[in-house]
This record gives sequence, C-alpha cells and structure tokens, in this order.
Amino acid sequence: MKSVQIAAPSEMRVAEIAAPKPGRGEVLVKMHYVGFCGSDLNTYLGRNPMVKLPVVPGHEIGGSIAEAGEEVPAALTVGQTVTINPYTNCGTCSSCLGGRVNACRYNETLGVQRNGAMADYIVVPWQKVIPAGSISPRDCALIEPMSVGFHAVSRAEVTDLDTVMVIGCGMIGVGAIVRAALRGATVIAADIDDEKLALAKQLGAKYTVNTLTENVHERLQELTGGHGPNVVIEAVGSPVTYVMAVDEVAFTGRVVCIGYAKSNVEFQTKLFVQKELDIRGSRNAMPSDFRAVIHFLEEHPDFPKDRLISAVATPETAHEAMQQWAVAPGKVFRILVKFE
Repeated sequence: MKSVQIAAPSEMRVAEIAAPKPGRGEVLVKMHYVGFCGSDLNTYLGRNPMVKLPVVPGHEIGGSIAEAGEEVPAALTVGQTVTINPYTNCGTCSSCLGGRVNACRYNETLGVQRNGAMADYIVVPWQKVIPAGSISPRDCALIEPMSVGFHAVSRAEVTDLDTVMVIGCGMIGVGAIVRAALRGATVIAADIDDEKLALAKQLGAKYTVNTLTENVHERLQELTGGHGPNVVIEAVGSPVTYVMAVDEVAFTGRVVCIGYAKSNVEFQTKLFVQKELDIRGSRNAMPSDFRAVIHFLEEHPDFPKDRLISAVATPETAHEAMQQWAVAPGKVFRILVKFE
C-alpha cells in the first residue's frame, strides 16, 4: 500500500509498505485525510529529537472503519467515519494510575515515536478508535489538534469569570480560543499575524493583540483594568512567548504551557513567588477532549473549517506542500493529505 515517509531531513518520499491486518481487538482504518502538524514539520526540518528516521508521519486523522478483528465491540461498524486517538498509554506509570493517560510516561505518538497514519490503512486497538458522528472524514482531521487546545483550557480550569489570553493562533491555539469562549471566558488572542487574529475574533476572541506591532503590556493592562489576564495559555513554544506569559499573567494567575521551547528560557523566577502563580503543563488530550470537539463541530455546522485548511495535497504532492510550509510556517493552519 502507499505511504508517505520522511526519510531524512528535507527528504520526503512516497513508499510502498505492507498492508496491515487487524488482529484480535484491533480495527483496520482506511485513511481519507491525514493532517501535517508542527511535529511533522520539525521532523522534516531535522529538529525533532524524538523521531527515528525514516518515519511515516501523521496523527491527525479522518478515516473510516474498513475491517474489525475479533472481540471488537459491535458499536464499531464497517464504513463508520472515525478519528483516532494517536497516543499510547502503558497503564502502569504514575500518570496512567492517576487517570491522566494523555501524559503517560511511556507514550508513543503516531508519527513521532512510531510510524504514523499517512498511509492507505492503519491498524489500531479498538479502544483508540473514536466515532465521529456526522462529521466528514476531511473535518475529522481537525479534531486532534483542536482537542489539544480544549485540553489546555481544562488544565487551566477556565470559567466564565476568567480573562484568558491565548498566545499563538495556530490550530492548537484556535482550539483553546474556542473552548475558553464556550466556557464563557473573556478571550484575548495574541499573535504576530493579523489574518490569524481576525479569524480568532470570529471564533470567539473578544480582543486581539498583535505582539509584533503593539505594546503588549500596555494593551493588556488597558484591556484588563490594570490586572493582566488571570489565565495565559502558551501555544507557541518560544522563549519570548514563555517569558511573556509569566510577565503578563495577573497576580495569582494560571499559566498553561502547550508548546515547548527548543532552547533554554530565562525567567524572572521572583514572579513565580511574588504572583503566587500556578504554572501547568498541558500534554496531548484526553478522550473526553476528543468527544468535546466532536460535539462542538456537530453543534456548530457553520464553524469556518475551510479557513483552517490551508491546503490539501496528495501523497505525490505532499513533499511540495511541506516545502512551502517550511518557507512560511506562520501562514499555515493545517495541510491535509488526501488518500483516495
């Protein structure tokens, strides 16, 4: 069967690999659309230390069930549109024992620590298959990245009393903006791109801040009555935005970190103490976050999904699409690869 492989930094190819067969408790899923995410871009650029090349990328999945093995629940039927939870969990580490399987110590994410979904078919345990209701296979590929943003909002324990600043209006930031707005919070979207900020406002942000052209501190003080946002969600992963999050969050506020910087970050650690901050990591997403995104997309058919899909490639044109993304990473939400 056909697959897309990142063979080496800046080298992507279409390769033939053996078609998988589902075993006991497993489901064979036909891929229709698979999204490239930031980790795939970093793998392509040679900046992902967790990847062993060559690798099949892809963990943002829109597919349908092609075959079910023995002992798969009858509720999972052939032809059903699904997405996939792409993370593994061992069941025995402290995270798993505490019920937070998304942060399993030994997690292996599709397309990162193991081959991903950018192929005609993939086999997964039935527990990782998530029925997507009436959502189209194309739009299913948006569920996983949005769920990561949804999970960050849960980690922040956002309520309608909060003012939430989301730094970074890419796909994951969009998920955080949508979820925070759904919870009734006042949302401030921050980015360096005015087009993304305009979309963020359409998706639920009340205010926007261009961190490249505006005085961020003065603008936030103006918007929050001199307090600063009491929740900041960092969805970029840069030293500059990490420092901004700690500097700008209100006293006794919460900072939730999704992105991770590729270099060391220098903080004024006195702010951790003086502000008595809660600083929390947010990793991957829980099954409940996937279900929440699916519910949202079904309940909001007018959600502008087309604006979140920057391009649709084929396996044969995937390399060209990745090259274009590498040149202008800030202009891309998601690139999907369509498998016929």
